[in-house]
Amino acid sequence: MTMNLIHSSAETSPDETLSFRETIRTRRSVRGFLDNPVPLSIIREVLEDAQYAPSNCNTQPWNTHIVRGEKLRQLSRILHVKNDAGEFTPGFTFDQNDYYGEYRKRNDALGKAYYEAMNVMREDKEGRHRVGAMNYSFFNAPQVAFLFMPSFGDNVRVAGDIGMYGQTFLLSLAARGLGGIPQTSLGFFAQTIREFLGVPDELKLLFGISFGYPDEAAPGNRFRMDRVPVDTSVTFHD
Repeated sequence: MTMNLIHSSAETSPDETLSFRETIRTRRSVRGFLDNPVPLSIIREVLEDAQYAPSNCNTQPWNTHIVRGEKLRQLSRILHVKNDAGEFTPGFTFDQNDYYGEYRKRNDALGKAYYEAMNVMREDKEGRHRVGAMNYSFFNAPQVAFLFMPSFGDNVRVAGDIGMYGQTFLLSLAARGLGGIPQTSLGFFAQTIREFLGVPDELKLLFGISFGYPDEAAPGNRFRMDRVPVDTSVTFHD
């Protein structure tokens, strides 16, 4: 797995979007945003696109909260305090140490590429903590979508539905020249965020998506990870 430097991104006018193939190949995880908010009219268009995501039995289980402005700044301050204190309140377990084999190698390659782009060495614990904490400043994005879900059974299928909704949301952003990043790290503070937003306890936070206009000068946007060849992950049966 290697990284490619990013020199530019596709641009669209307000009245046009990229083709499907361009959208798929353009989308990337953006780790640095300009501070100008996305107009509400465009956010609504993206949300309307995301509504067309598939779901098991057409349950459409996504419950999305868009947080902006002073409300987002308040939440950021709270999350930084909680993160520094190690007061995690996740709704689901997650441990990168569970990755093994090729999955672990890909995870490690991403971490290496990202921290190198941020000019933080492996032994720099303070620097790594600082870079990790950028998640709770939402990479300077002026708005964040928090994706909540009801709990059904073992949650696998409903989580898959939320994943498809999130991908549709991200592709709709990319088609308009916008960027986003799905952040599992925001789910580490699920209860904190749920209480802050007044979300009912029966809804679980899976992840959040910080989104906006990409800042191409941000160090975190200067690399892009390759994808493995199709034959690595696909088997044909005739």
